[in-house]
Amino acid sequence: MEAWLDEIALKYPELQISRQVPLREYTTFRVGGPAEYWAEPESEEELMLLWRAAKRHGLPFFLMGQGSNLLVRDGGVPGLTVHLGKSFGRIAKTGETELTAQAGALLSELSRKAQALGLAGLEFAAGIPGTVGGGAYMNAGAYGGEMGGVVSGLECFEGEKIRTLDPKEAGFSYRHSRMMENGWLITRVKVKLTPDDPEIILERMKDLQQRRKDKQPLTLPSAGSFFKRPQGDFAGRLIEAAGLKGFRVGDAMVSEKHAGFVVNAGHATAGDILSLMKQVQERVEKQSGIRLEPEVRIIGVD
Repeated sequence: MEAWLDEIALKYPELQISRQVPLREYTTFRVGGPAEYWAEPESEEELMLLWRAAKRHGLPFFLMGQGSNLLVRDGGVPGLTVHLGKSFGRIAKTGETELTAQAGALLSELSRKAQALGLAGLEFAAGIPGTVGGGAYMNAGAYGGEMGGVVSGLECFEGEKIRTLDPKEAGFSYRHSRMMENGWLITRVKVKLTPDDPEIILERMKDLQQRRKDKQPLTLPSAGSFFKRPQGDFAGRLIEAAGLKGFRVGDAMVSEKHAGFVVNAGHATAGDILSLMKQVQERVEKQSGIRLEPEVRIIGVD
């Protein structure tokens, strides 16, 4: 047995490390190869132990939540993949207009909790299928709202200790944060919201949900908006203008419903999706002069 596994087994014998776990079962794209090693810690202590053990032994480390903004290459992910499960999903009211959520809590659940308490500001997140930690990490957003606009503070593990950051220190910008730059592990997120009538908040949430249903390909596996929004334009508009709506590589397809989405129309591979991405980028750039950049995080090996 590898030395790092011995180290884990000695300190936390109940913490299971699995091998060759298929990540397609844990991502919304439903593609990709296996994690070389896989763990689901039940506490922040276990999470930090895993991170430190991996670093000491030169093992690549990847933390994932719902896998909703993720494309795993067909060769899988070397090293240790850690998945935050239900034990990291607690949400609590910690102030008059403040909620604190663990990194593994679902954004949709945090949004519903806020609505029930008469706290507005998270309506945009009701239909985002990711976790709170992942949402803060990439500054997720939709319909004019984003996490950076409501986060009042967060805790992250920077390698030696848990560090508390205020919104300015978190460095939020479009689909980006300081945590993403430094590879810090978010453990808790605080959001500051605005009092409002719960029924009015609910109506806004229902309106956004209906707009998603009407415009987005929610019945097929995808990772949401595949490309970042270029300045002054929209990726979907540029892709459609290039005549690429419905364009396919194998079972990877530019959605016929919304060209900003790439969907798995059956049995796509990550290779199919990456090939489609490259061809879309080239054709859009040739027509418009704009190079689209993926919003989806791409990890692993071919």
